[in-house]
Amino acid sequence: MLLTTAPVIVGAAPLTVADVVAVARHGARIELDPNALDAVRASRAIVEGLADDVEPHYGISTGFGALATTFIPAERRAQLQASLVRSHAAGSGPEVEREVVRALMLLRLATLATGRTGATARTVETYAAVLNAGITPIVREYGSLGCSGDLAPLAHCALAAMGEGQVRVDGELLDAADALAAAGIEPLVLAEKEGLALINGTDGMLGMLSLALHDLQRLLTTADIAAALSVEALLGTDAVFADDLQRLRPQAGQAVSAGNLRALLAGSPLVASHKGPECTRVQDAYSLRCSPQVHGGARDTVAHATVVAERELASAVDNPVLTLDGRVESNGNFHGAPVAYVLDFLAIVVADVASMSERRTDRFLDPARNQGLPPFLAHEVGVDSGLMIAQYTAAGIVSELKRLAAPASVDSIPSSAMQEDHVSMGWAAGRKLRRAVDGLTRVLAIEVLTASRGADLRAPLTQGPATGAVTAALREQVAGPGPDRYLSPEIEAAVALVASGALRDAADAALPTPLT
Repeated sequence: MLLTTAPVIVGAAPLTVADVVAVARHGARIELDPNALDAVRASRAIVEGLADDVEPHYGISTGFGALATTFIPAERRAQLQASLVRSHAAGSGPEVEREVVRALMLLRLATLATGRTGATARTVETYAAVLNAGITPIVREYGSLGCSGDLAPLAHCALAAMGEGQVRVDGELLDAADALAAAGIEPLVLAEKEGLALINGTDGMLGMLSLALHDLQRLLTTADIAAALSVEALLGTDAVFADDLQRLRPQAGQAVSAGNLRALLAGSPLVASHKGPECTRVQDAYSLRCSPQVHGGARDTVAHATVVAERELASAVDNPVLTLDGRVESNGNFHGAPVAYVLDFLAIVVADVASMSERRTDRFLDPARNQGLPPFLAHEVGVDSGLMIAQYTAAGIVSELKRLAAPASVDSIPSSAMQEDHVSMGWAAGRKLRRAVDGLTRVLAIEVLTASRGADLRAPLTQGPATGAVTAALREQVAGPGPDRYLSPEIEAAVALVASGALRDAADAALPTPLT
């Protein structure tokens, strides 16, 4: 079902990451800007003029790729466009997630609405109608090399708009023709240039980047929360997070993370309990002391990736493209390299943030390093295993994240008879980043679960207001220390709290100003 949210206007201004999330994940309704439709009609008139020209024009009166020199007569061009879409809808593997498919359709619609592709107004209106009807084409995991854009995924969407292939509506698998008919949408009959216009873009990888950026904004703040819980329950010091120390190294993200840690640990009786001269500890382990540096570096990477995403969201990617002065020109803007690079970069920092989180979790379980807590935080040592295997789970995920951090964008397999002899593999970079973001969510949840248990075992000492509020939110779903019990549901409950942002909300509610 589609959710009721504010509509997203397509064509008036470049879309934002928030717009993509609203439509892709939350079902926001799309409205088309009337001025954009006027621009679409004007550019379409240029294409129709070229279609009548005796000189060949790529994608309008010729074949595609390595067949670009083959002239196609006017009476065969509708078949040419339909054949292009059918042949390129060649994906294989599991179905791609609904939110990714909706994101790539929205982003293709946004490019169509720029008037730079030569698509008809009816095609623009049909894509908006399909999205608004909650019709989601079946797109497969494999098929895109990230150059000439995400061809196969976009072709599956275009095929559905033509009334062919399969779609899902409210989770039900339907023939596209039946779904369109039920929604009152006439199937598209593509005119010259429209097949190319519908499949030639970086929309799949950009959609996945937009969704990941939204999620990582929340997860990196949650990483600060998890680190604060661990510093507190492991009897670490907050002195290293002091503002004057952080200013000696003026990295922007580091300053934000350190500020979050100071706010989270303020007023903590646990932290205050060992601040006197009787404490002989000189400095904490790196996984505690250096958390602002690692989390901050990740924040800076997200900031860089956001700049790339915003530029791409403001782009009109097609080949050939109609220029502002009315020319139709071939170009290379469909190459996914800029997006692919930051997708890979984000996978690296996700793996490293998760790796540091797992190291903090592990410290709680070792009596040689956990400052007086029982081994594995077990209720009855020797009988209970406590959270021993929860750490195994986190370690297994981190190992997978390190494999996912291997860049996809350094690979290239030539295609189309060597015409497309260098490709970005940006779609693959996006697919593995999605798995990495899910893994980070789970690793942070296990740290929160572990650190909260460690804090409970410090009683009668108590947590600070913010960290205590996080533990209280967790305790609504997961019980505190006690004999061994079925652990998997408790981990999944913690994962849901991290993924939903509920733990961040709990911390924010206990603070004078929200975390950043």
